Amino acid sequence: MAREIPLERQRNIGIMAHIDAGKTTTTERILYYTGVTYKIGEVHDGTAVMDWMEQERERGITITSAATTCVWKDCGINIIDTPGHVDFTIEVERSLRVLDGAVAVFCSVGGVEPQSETVWRQATRYNVPRIAFVNKMDRTGADFYNVVDMMKERLKTRAIPFQLPIGREEDFQGVVDLIEGHAVVWDGSELGAQFRVTDIPEEMKEKAAEYREQLVEAASDFDEDIMEKFLEGEEVSKEALVAALRKATLALEITPVFCGTAFKNKGVQLLLDAVVDYLPSPLDIPPVHGVLPNSDEEATRETKDDAPYSALAFKIMTDPFVGQLTFFRVYSGTIESGSYVYNSTKGKKERISRIVRMHSNKREEVDMVHAGDIAAAVGLKYSTTGDTICDPDNPIVLESLDIPEPVISIAIEPKTKADQEKLGVSLQKLAVEDPSFQVKSDEETGQTIISGMGELHLEIIVDRLLREFKVEASVGKPQVAYKETIKKGVKAEAKYVKQTGGRGQYGHVCLELEPGERGEGFEFINKIVGGAIPKEFINPIENGIKEAMESGTLAGFPVVDVKVTLLDGSFHDVDSSEMAFKIAGSMCFKDGMKKGGQVLLEPIMDVEVVVPEQFMGDVIGDLSSRRGKVLGMEARAGFQVVTATVPLANMFGYSTDLRSATQGRASYSMQFSFYEPVPSSVLETITAKAAVR
Repeated sequence: MAREIPLERQRNIGIMAHIDAGKTTTTERILYYTGVTYKIGEVHDGTAVMDWMEQERERGITITSAATTCVWKDCGINIIDTPGHVDFTIEVERSLRVLDGAVAVFCSVGGVEPQSETVWRQATRYNVPRIAFVNKMDRTGADFYNVVDMMKERLKTRAIPFQLPIGREEDFQGVVDLIEGHAVVWDGSELGAQFRVTDIPEEMKEKAAEYREQLVEAASDFDEDIMEKFLEGEEVSKEALVAALRKATLALEITPVFCGTAFKNKGVQLLLDAVVDYLPSPLDIPPVHGVLPNSDEEATRETKDDAPYSALAFKIMTDPFVGQLTFFRVYSGTIESGSYVYNSTKGKKERISRIVRMHSNKREEVDMVHAGDIAAAVGLKYSTTGDTICDPDNPIVLESLDIPEPVISIAIEPKTKADQEKLGVSLQKLAVEDPSFQVKSDEETGQTIISGMGELHLEIIVDRLLREFKVEASVGKPQVAYKETIKKGVKAEAKYVKQTGGRGQYGHVCLELEPGERGEGFEFINKIVGGAIPKEFINPIENGIKEAMESGTLAGFPVVDVKVTLLDGSFHDVDSSEMAFKIAGSMCFKDGMKKGGQVLLEPIMDVEVVVPEQFMGDVIGDLSSRRGKVLGMEARAGFQVVTATVPLANMFGYSTDLRSATQGRASYSMQFSFYEPVPSSVLETITAKAAVR
């Protein structure tokens, strides 16, 4: 079946931003104007199409990244609406991994907020070209030019206005289109579907000329003809200008900035035009890189329908009617419904029974998908987030996803025996859907421990257990995900010898432990020469070390960032076994940890508090009492913004304390920043608690 829309007219984009900047509302307007929906959905009254989970509609926030397809000016646009709350950062991460371009939405009052910076960094890491939409231009305190300056200063991007707002706050009427050289005004009737093209208001002509010159100057850096015309003061054609600015946007050299108010239905159609004009098609993206299975040999796949097919699974979702849905992005070739595919990440062959295009949580069946498409498959049993699906005759393993480590844990217990039977299965299903959510058993207490990115993340997991899986559970108090490591390099030796009549046990290991760079994890190096330890015992030694790392010797927390070198050892022809060397490896590692100056690490959070001037002193004093370090203060839209780093352990219950200290007028956001050693005064308390566990 031939593709309906040519590849060069395809766009795969994400809508990304800080919480409450208006991403979902913007997406709802896009669906309305492109004819996907015939009634505008609203976040505040719980009718938004893209927020389809019950929890999303109740809380007015986006939790999962909903995907939908629409058409604008003969261009097929796959849109993924991503969450703005830091607890759901994995949703943003996996969306950006498979998208070609993004629309970054900023609030005209708040501007560049903490999560805006986080998603911007994520997009930069994946080389995703962006355009910006300054939303909520009708709000009190709206300041388009301030947001542009904040983008330059905080995001270190060359933000260039392609439009200027006409009026602001209640008087916002429309925009000056600097490319076309005219004004576009919305009258407010017919839900914004109709607008008038008119002359630029007299009082804005000088400013428009100044900003258009900046546009042409930016374009001249990418086109010599435009450079000559610019220097000679000649007029540049619209087509040449758009082509040069598109080139600059795709090269991540500039960020075009547009504005409007999605809620009041102004500016969205021009934003759609910009998606078509300035964001990439799959053909504009370099060929995707990967490696051949079981080797480090590089391989690439070009975005062509006649190439061997390759795709990346980026999201798993459980559908109440069809079971597990695997969302995937096709990078090359075509995949047919009913065909067998090869999961090269896991080395398994499986069958796609059906392929569906998703419109939020509604499905439309298709027979085939092509290079550049985003769709969902029914029937894949083994594929999980980050797996490669490819042609069995031309296998390739594509680069996977970075999964963030959880920073917070809670114990969870079923309320009844019936709940107990369902709890394990339900939690496993949720863990498959969300790789940043982890489940494990505490061997000492027998409790089930769930870990995630924040209190809201785990709260929603528990809520989903009750609603979707009908499992009632009680949860304990949140616990910080501490880690253990060492300060200095040490050598250690351990012998495991057991004689009990008959065959004994013998394993002898010499290790060197060195502290690794923060965030590097575990590295194992084998330097055994001359057969001091036979090859078949090397893996068991490494496994014994990994097992010992699950519970450190200082306070029983996982060990991280350690480089372990196997230097020497000995074996016995009869008594040595895999188990003996596994135990010897574990004993030796634990001994080395005790000698290596053990350190307990705690997660430190970036905290930003927006507070009225009169409460500044109280807020700063409170942050200091929580072991916080205040990094800076700045005025923003009539409020003071305090930035600080604070240990996560001291932030539990902060929202309640902040509300009562500021009469409910302050707000804050928090995200993980780094791990650092716990002060000795705090360490004693933590180790004492750990000893009681």
